[in-house]
This record gives sequence, structure tokens and C-alpha cells, in this order.
Amino acid sequence: MDALLGFLAGLGSNYGLTGLFASGLLSATLLPGNSELALLLWLQAQPATVWSALLMVTLGNTLGSLSSYGLGRLAKVSSSLSPTVLNQVQRWGAYSLLLAWLPIVGDALCLAAGYLRLPLAMSVACIAIGKCLRYLLLAMPTLL
Repeated sequence: MDALLGFLAGLGSNYGLTGLFASGLLSATLLPGNSELALLLWLQAQPATVWSALLMVTLGNTLGSLSSYGLGRLAKVSSSLSPTVLNQVQRWGAYSLLLAWLPIVGDALCLAAGYLRLPLAMSVACIAIGKCLRYLLLAMPTLL
């Protein structure tokens, strides 16, 4: 663990923040990733960069979810979408995307939102707010 923290600290904030962005991006897709762990390790090594780290990981994770939204817009049939998720997104609209950070369900919410052609600006805002709040809670010990 100490070796990993030393490695992160040695990368310098620019490369490390780019890595946080990439981790956030990959974690929001079907590819494996763990942006929460990456953020916590980064903040342990570079606590002074908390706001930059939150911005980068949130931006990456939001863009990753927008890739699911885009795939949903390209979908021609809803048979691949869960009827329950589809109904919830129809009911709550873009506000359902405040939960886009949830594992597995979050991807389905974004796919359904794209399929239903929810307004892009409101969808982006709700996705980003939900994801930012999750990362902010994780970073809270660093902020206090």
C-alpha cells in the first residue's frame, strides 16, 4: 500500500489527475474499473489536490455514463432494456439519473434515458450532480 501511495505521489498531479479521469470514465462503462478506490488512494497521496481530483473523476465518470446514454439513443428496440428500469425512467425523467452512480442499475438508467430521448442538458446535469455528490462524500475526510 505504501509503495502504491509513493508511486501515485511520484506521478505528479497532472498525470495522476489524468489517471483519475480515465478511471472515472472506465468505471462508468461496462469495462471494469474502481474510480472510488482510485480517488481515495489519490487523496491519501495528494490531499491538497482534492478539488481538482473531484472535478476530474466526476467529469470522467459523467462522460462514461453519457456513452451509455448515447448507446440508448442508438437503440432501435427496447427489448434489451429492463421494463422496470424503463418505467422508472419514464416516471421520474432525468431526475432518475441522479442515481446513475449506482453499480449495474446506473448503466441501465442511462441506457433507458437515451432510449427515451430525455433532454440531454438535464440528463447531463442530473448525472453529474449524482456522481459528484457520491465522490464528495468519499472525499469528506480530506475536506475536514
